[in-house]
Amino acid sequence: MNKKYLYAGMGIVIVVTGAVFLFLNTSSSSIDTTNSNILTRVNGITHSHGLAVDAFELNKVYIATHHGLFVLIDDTDLYQIGKSKDDYMGFSADPTRQNTFFSSGHPSYGGNIGFQKSENGGLTWEKISNGIDGPVDFHAMAVSPINPNYIWGWYQGKIQHSIDGGVNWKIVNDTVLVVGLVADLKDVNTVYGASPTGQGILVSRDGGVNWTSLSPDLVSGQVSAIAINPTNANTMLVYSEKLGGLTRSIDKGVTWKKLPITFDGTILYIAFSPKDSLIAYALTHTNSLYKSIDGGETWQQIVIGKS
Repeated sequence: MNKKYLYAGMGIVIVVTGAVFLFLNTSSSSIDTTNSNILTRVNGITHSHGLAVDAFELNKVYIATHHGLFVLIDDTDLYQIGKSKDDYMGFSADPTRQNTFFSSGHPSYGGNIGFQKSENGGLTWEKISNGIDGPVDFHAMAVSPINPNYIWGWYQGKIQHSIDGGVNWKIVNDTVLVVGLVADLKDVNTVYGASPTGQGILVSRDGGVNWTSLSPDLVSGQVSAIAINPTNANTMLVYSEKLGGLTRSIDKGVTWKKLPITFDGTILYIAFSPKDSLIAYALTHTNSLYKSIDGGETWQQIVIGKS
């Protein structure tokens, strides 16, 4: 199931080598971008499935796609990382450790990936487990910033939860449909979900077992993206059908106000920088990328893949 089909109701159709250490441990200005085993320059992306800002370097933004993992450097230069062209339908960055990513989805040769992890910036991946009833193909994932061993994934109508870094999983709910998941900043058992079925933002405070709508302001409309400010748990951003675009809450999701901003398409992913919460990125279903340097108040479009 492709995430793009979940948004038709919005009025649109959403469609280990020495060289490795050079990439991981040097600044972007000194990366050997001519080494095609590390980075390959590309002109653009299609079918985006995830977004994350580097945990320590503000000039690196990671974009998971149907055709591999990409990094945008200095908001101008776009590269594919490594050689893998797998489809990362589920993608999460560890917000506490640089170069540590989790993914799920489909191998380029077909089938499902299961749950896997990279500790070298996405150059190579290690399969951790199949998940339950897998190999799984998580379409939404979340990693707790409090304890990265706490992970949630949504697969075939069921939410799975791991408390040991993805080695073992438990099905905690088989009724909730979500297209995005994000973990709370203060409570390791609280997780939020973006609902495409008119329930707005859902919240579980018991590890994903029971879910309720977070705010009546968003109910009766689809939500396609959700993000929490990493230094202020009371501030949240969502893209809401009911409120007609990007909306913000400053009281932990109780009330919401639409921001007077127009984007090229429906926002599917929002990512704050773990290092500087004033910096945030948003990615739309048209693969248009936007950046905010004031915590989401204003946004500017970035032409990705610019030479």
